[in-house]
Amino acid sequence: MIREYIKNNILVTDGAMGTYYSKITGDYNNFCEFANLNNPKVIFNIHKEYIDAGAKFIRTNTFSANTLTMDISKEELRNIITEGYKIAKKAAATKDNVFVAADVGPINKFEVGKPVEYIIEEYKLVVDTFMELGADIFVFETLSSIDCLEEIFKYIKSKNKYAFILTQFAVMQDGFTREGISANSIVNKMNSIKNIDAYGFNCGSGPAHLYSVIKNLKLLGDTISALPNSGYPELINERMVYVDNPDYFADKMSMIKNVGIKILGGCCGTTPRHIEKLVEKLKTNVKQVEIKAIKKEEKPNKKREKNKFWEKLVKDEFPIVVELDPPFNIDIDKIMYAAEVCKKNNIDLVTIADSPMSKVRVDSIMIASKIKRELGIEVMPHMCCRDKNVNAIRASLLAAHIEGIRNILAITGDPVTGIDKVNTKSVFNLNSFKLMNLISEMNKEVFKHDKINIGGALNLNVLNKKIEVSRMLKKVDNGGTFFLTQPIFEESTIEFLANLKRDKGVKIIGGILPLVSYRNVQFINNELFGVNIPKEYVERFKIDMSREEAETVGVDLATELIHKIKKYVDGIYMVTPFNRIEMVMKILKNIRK
Repeated sequence: MIREYIKNNILVTDGAMGTYYSKITGDYNNFCEFANLNNPKVIFNIHKEYIDAGAKFIRTNTFSANTLTMDISKEELRNIITEGYKIAKKAAATKDNVFVAADVGPINKFEVGKPVEYIIEEYKLVVDTFMELGADIFVFETLSSIDCLEEIFKYIKSKNKYAFILTQFAVMQDGFTREGISANSIVNKMNSIKNIDAYGFNCGSGPAHLYSVIKNLKLLGDTISALPNSGYPELINERMVYVDNPDYFADKMSMIKNVGIKILGGCCGTTPRHIEKLVEKLKTNVKQVEIKAIKKEEKPNKKREKNKFWEKLVKDEFPIVVELDPPFNIDIDKIMYAAEVCKKNNIDLVTIADSPMSKVRVDSIMIASKIKRELGIEVMPHMCCRDKNVNAIRASLLAAHIEGIRNILAITGDPVTGIDKVNTKSVFNLNSFKLMNLISEMNKEVFKHDKINIGGALNLNVLNKKIEVSRMLKKVDNGGTFFLTQPIFEESTIEFLANLKRDKGVKIIGGILPLVSYRNVQFINNELFGVNIPKEYVERFKIDMSREEAETVGVDLATELIHKIKKYVDGIYMVTPFNRIEMVMKILKNIRK
């Protein structure tokens, strides 16, 4: 029935539940879903107001209804969903031809701290509860990724092949979700999933920005929804307040309708007045769907950035990478000197760590940009997910690209530890997989004429090396193209490398950490996670060695290790110990003989 209605009509939905509930009750602190149990009359009246305004499609008051988000028991969850569905059905019965959709919000694995498998089971619990009540229309909305979707949709259709599924993503004004997935990628992915009936966008943007995003998409006649916010909120007395703009909202929504959108409604900040004005506008707006001219591909304004490292890597010419640590303070003389030494010795790439061990150092992208700009050597800043949210990460990537940086090492990063946790909070909007995917998405959209090459970390010092390789291949699927290993010392790791089958064009750059003293060896073996130095190497260092003697041993050992792994890797990655760049150059001179 709903499919037939959409085929012949524009389907107008309701507007916001949460923000409207808060506005009329003054309750800004509690989940409005609890009102299904303790204030059902208010929820009924909200549904009824939207229906009286002209909405033909209402969503149950269950957006946050899951045990993880609301921190409730399964029994409480079932009660909230059951009452929410009953209230919506009762309100819908007051008018003819009003559809009721089971509303399901996102369960973000980073926010709830649960694995994907656990989240899938939670979604199934929510879906089962709705289906037991007779629900056959589902709205999954305000999504920022495509995780879990295919499995859940397949599950719904296996129980009711006639169920109608609408999937909506929250995109910001730049056309990307919070996890960095572009609107174009969403369209492509949705077209590849069989078990959805309609998809679209809600939340994240006001109507004008959502129109700007949608009008440039290749929609191919799909059934698309658009439920933007009323606009952008302002923080007043610690509350998010949206502008009251029903006429403006209706005008912009009519523009969205004219690019072929079949399902229209509102999200945060919209009220029954917004929907009423929208319905009035649609009655007078009879303009046909726009025929959009195909835009010619924009040509880049400048030449592609030359990338010596990448050119050598793809041509199997064995590039040399040297890692430098940025300083803890504003004294950059040592790192600039080390980078200059690398330049004079034809090092292919200088890579800059991003506050390793969560200890504050100069920003990796800033210092990498300065090195590239002033010395002309290729650079690769590390970028971790600990300290920045997605917006800040994307902003840094834009800045890096402007500065000519075309290589990024995408890592999850070390968490904040110890006493630092009191005043410093980790962010971790993303992990390394998601960060790679974000950069990959930006390569498709923002950097399409001159892409950033995405590197990742590979730790083959673990006991189960096959699992680590599977993680690497997952990173490849998310856009990773080359991998820097943790420092290699053990024969078992070298043997594994020798027998490792390469596929998907994976390039591996072997990590070497020169040892500098007896104390240094003991520290690494006992305090540096993921690195184990064999006893025979430890015994080469004596507690009473002079600095020069110990360094000679370190140079010889690093040279041996490079010769052992050289034929099994695509390049060498030298970690500079304690700014001893001359020591690194001695080692590299040995292998170049």
